[in-house]
This record gives sequence, C-alpha cells and structure tokens, in this order.
Amino acid sequence: MCDETFTQESELDCHLQTHTVENPYKCNQCDNTFTQKSDLDNHLKTHTRENPYQCSNCDQVFLDNYELLRHMKIHTDKNSYLCRQCDKTFKNKSNLDIHKRVHTGVKPYQCSQCDKTFTQ
Repeated sequence: MCDETFTQESELDCHLQTHTVENPYKCNQCDNTFTQKSDLDNHLKTHTRENPYQCSNCDQVFLDNYELLRHMKIHTDKNSYLCRQCDKTFKNKSNLDIHKRVHTGVKPYQCSQCDKTFTQ
C-alpha cells in the first residue's frame, strides 16, 4: 500500500491512521496532512527550521518543551543506560534495547496495511 518506514511503534500507529482516517489539517507548504491541528502546528516548524527549545547541557534543540524535558532526563538521570555502539544514553533498559535495533536492523513490527516492517 505504501513504502513508509518508521523507527518507533508509535510512529507506525500514527501511520496506520493515514490509511483509514481522514486528515482535515493540511500543510500549505507541502502535501502532508494531519489528524490533529497540534500536529500540523508542530510540522509547520519544520519548514521554518524553528526549534525554540534548546538543551542547556548540550547543543540539541527541540520543537516543543515536552521533547526538551524528556531529553533533559538523560543529563540528570544517574542510572542512564549507555549504548556502546554510539554512546547514546537512555533512561531505562527497555529504551536502550529498542534503540539497539537501529544497529542490528531487527524490525519485529509489521504494518497490517502495507507489509512494511519497523523496529518499534
């Protein structure tokens, strides 16, 4: 049905909606459509390269405060889990295990609409 690929199961879930749900919010810069206005608003920032939330501990920037706060836990969590292949750190072991699929290529999830496989 399509050639989309994703790294997270949540992205796959959102993708599946594009096969079945009408997307009333359309980007006036490209062909993307969205089920929620907030998703469109966040998407529009990608066209302006607007990343207003910057981490004070590193040079990463984020589109919204939620993502920044989630990222900040990497710097403050003393029990971070480190990926030995790329030095990324994770708050818990399950997130590290999911991340490792990027390096191994394991894709255990399959889209029921288009047979694509995904790591999460």
